[in-house]
Amino acid sequence: MVQSAVNAEKVIAISDQSWVSIEDINSIAVGDQQVELSSDQSFIDKIKQGCEFLDKLLHEEGVIYGVTTGYGDSCTVSVPLELVEQLPVHLTRFHGCGLGEYLTVDQAIAVLAVRLTSLTKGVSGVSLNLLQLLTTLINQKIAPVIPQEGSVGASGDLTPLSYVAAVLMGERDVIYQGQQLSAKQVFAEKNIQPIKLRPKEGLAIMNGTAVMTALACDAYQRSAYLAKLTSRLTALASIALQGNAYHFDEKLFAVKPHPGQMEVAKWIRTDLQHVESPKQSDRLQDRYSIRCAPHVIGVLQDALPTFRTFIENEINSANDNPIIDAEGEHVLHGGHFYGGHIAFAMDSMKNTVANLADLVDRQLALIMDTKFNNGLPANLTGAIQERLMVNHGFKAVQIGVSAWTAEALKLTMPASVFSRSTECHNQDKVSMGTIAARDCLRVLELTEQVVAAAVLAIHQALALRARKGELHLSSLSEPLQAMYKDVFSYFELVEEDRPLEQVLRQTVEYIKQQRWELYS
Repeated sequence: MVQSAVNAEKVIAISDQSWVSIEDINSIAVGDQQVELSSDQSFIDKIKQGCEFLDKLLHEEGVIYGVTTGYGDSCTVSVPLELVEQLPVHLTRFHGCGLGEYLTVDQAIAVLAVRLTSLTKGVSGVSLNLLQLLTTLINQKIAPVIPQEGSVGASGDLTPLSYVAAVLMGERDVIYQGQQLSAKQVFAEKNIQPIKLRPKEGLAIMNGTAVMTALACDAYQRSAYLAKLTSRLTALASIALQGNAYHFDEKLFAVKPHPGQMEVAKWIRTDLQHVESPKQSDRLQDRYSIRCAPHVIGVLQDALPTFRTFIENEINSANDNPIIDAEGEHVLHGGHFYGGHIAFAMDSMKNTVANLADLVDRQLALIMDTKFNNGLPANLTGAIQERLMVNHGFKAVQIGVSAWTAEALKLTMPASVFSRSTECHNQDKVSMGTIAARDCLRVLELTEQVVAAAVLAIHQALALRARKGELHLSSLSEPLQAMYKDVFSYFELVEEDRPLEQVLRQTVEYIKQQRWELYS
């Protein structure tokens, strides 16, 4: 097997003692970091000991679930020793029935990284050769083609992970250098030797939570950025609406001390504190979408540490079945494949993120409407007086924002409560964690679209204030000035109506790339 060269400065060493973070998985997924297996002899010995223990049990004709028995409800079916080696191959093949869209290349690599991390705990009975092959696929960015749909989240992500197991055997397809090719062809070109799955290895690869957890890593980082970006946009919206900066006063938030909520208020307060007092609204209190923004965004900000704990514990856990305790010579049958923690994190996260979409949607509704926007033109058109009757500015964008928000809110029903008994009532209570993760990513995508519209619309509003002499851009804090300058480096003020689709799509990509540095 050819191991890819690894830059020591951009390598994550994986072993039974390592702790892999959400950021590590995301960095590996996009190719910013590579992985290597620990060379520590105790780690290597632990991996080998697991295989030797299974071999010993097989030699003694011990009964091992998924090794000398069928799977799931078929656990009562004994498999004769002469067929034991065929069992993992059949497991991968009959699970090759996934449908729906495919995971992206980055998502598939994240899946490999999460599964590698779990298997290196040394209690899954897999060989060092299998771990090395996973490492090679990650470092050379050879991504299995994995359908998104077909997992109920217990016994783990069986169907999508079957595509990983099959690729390790040189079967099915991969994406390599932008092309979809057979794994067999790519392995031959790269001088990579596929493996013959040992007893228990098919189950070890497939019987875990790697897909839902990999998607959760992506969701976490995107949601954390949106918490900051919507805080920044709230500050800008407050300025555009000539709002009351004292709604974010430190003493006010000290008496309701949710840490995340206080942090959001501090971010907004920091953005606003350098603004020279422009003309203020006649209202003593701004409407809730401005005044209560820290209370909305703060729920997500306060939940992020819990989400991190759930996701990172799952990354760094052994979550297949059975667990192989080679040192104590035990085979422990349990349910660690159950993705309940990820399901809860994703169901909760999509709720808090959709609330950001709803918040920003309401902020934009205020800014567009002359009944509420304190003198801004209707729909934020930048047209001159003589052209007002034929120009509509951001009218349709606001309709789009309403549609995207409604769809995001519709998806907030928790997936985990829709457990379905399946597989002859063996899997009679399942997590739905993978569906929850996919739902969360869709809610994130919709919310990023809402926020992209807000980035453009609110900056349009600021430019219109500046054009009327109601706002001196030099009075903005340096971060706000920098963002204003950057947005108008690719976005031109909407004076005459024009299609905005491409600049909206561009802004969505900038949000995903986390283009703007936001708070430390």
